[in-house]
Amino acid sequence: MGNSLTNLGAFQSLHIVMLGLDSAGKTTVLYRLKFNEFVNTVPTIGFNTERIRLGGAGASRGISCHFWDVGGQEKLRPLWKPYSRCTDGIVYVVDSVDAERLEEARTELHKITRFSENQGTPLLVIANKQDLPRALDVGEIERQLALSELSPSTSYHVQPACAIIGEGLDEGMDKLYEMIVKRRKSLKQKKKRQ
Repeated sequence: MGNSLTNLGAFQSLHIVMLGLDSAGKTTVLYRLKFNEFVNTVPTIGFNTERIRLGGAGASRGISCHFWDVGGQEKLRPLWKPYSRCTDGIVYVVDSVDAERLEEARTELHKITRFSENQGTPLLVIANKQDLPRALDVGEIERQLALSELSPSTSYHVQPACAIIGEGLDEGMDKLYEMIVKRRKSLKQKKKRQ
């Protein structure tokens, strides 16, 4: 099938910011993607950054990404805006079991996607911890995060996942990559028309 980005020209790597409330599993996702194994993590104070060549079997295989995993504690959330500026994609990690904090997660997600610099930036919501009892399904996560209320220019995908074993992460990254490619093509066509 080939790499879809060959039509878009060469570039460095994709810039991806990973956000979400504390304890959602962002750093576990990051290191599962990097090492393809579980890495025991501690709460992120500040941020983690990694260059990762994606290894799934789908469209994103071999694509180089520079990930910024920004801490989710309330006092760190003001950092989300500068880290998400001019990003190629946003990965928003949600704890599927923590229904009590989904309203807070929704508020923070809508804040970050409303910034003018983020209008239209592809969004991958990782519905993490799907292996646990009482995990909400994808439809309920989508409803509670009010994703249908996002800007019409913002494409999104909700991916059920279990970061500890890596289930769903490659599929989610494939979807994010496809949304990024589609957006880049669209922006390129708009430029040509001007």
